[in-house]
Amino acid sequence: MAKSQQSFLKKEKEKARLKKRKDKLEKKQARKAQQEEKGHDDMIAYVDEFGNPTDTPPDPTKKKKIDASDIEISIPKKEKVQTDVIHHGKVEFFNTSKGYGFIKDKDTQESYFVHINGCIDDIADGDKVNFELERGAKGFNAVKVKKD
Repeated sequence: MAKSQQSFLKKEKEKARLKKRKDKLEKKQARKAQQEEKGHDDMIAYVDEFGNPTDTPPDPTKKKKIDASDIEISIPKKEKVQTDVIHHGKVEFFNTSKGYGFIKDKDTQESYFVHINGCIDDIADGDKVNFELERGAKGFNAVKVKKD
């Protein structure tokens, strides 16, 4: 007579595998039942005034009315600046090979970008100049630059 092909170890492995499958199925059913109990209310997240997520809903008494026309999404509105006024300043840096530099205003001590196309006279570092301002893509640029 031949012995059975199933050994004790094989039986134990099969029992462990079946027990693991049963436990997994029970956990799945428990999660499903718990989810049905709670519903979807616990999944809702709110955002506070600082942009941080929170579980508590906002207080309706603190709600502010915002006018949609006050919201700026792109470039801010242009400021009213007198661009025809002649400013006086000194060339802080000018690279003749690349054709750009910076002029420091004598009154406000603010630096303005200058391009060679905006120059009437040839300028170099340290020259005293007078110029007008024009709004560019990244701020004000010096144009109509002349030596004093």
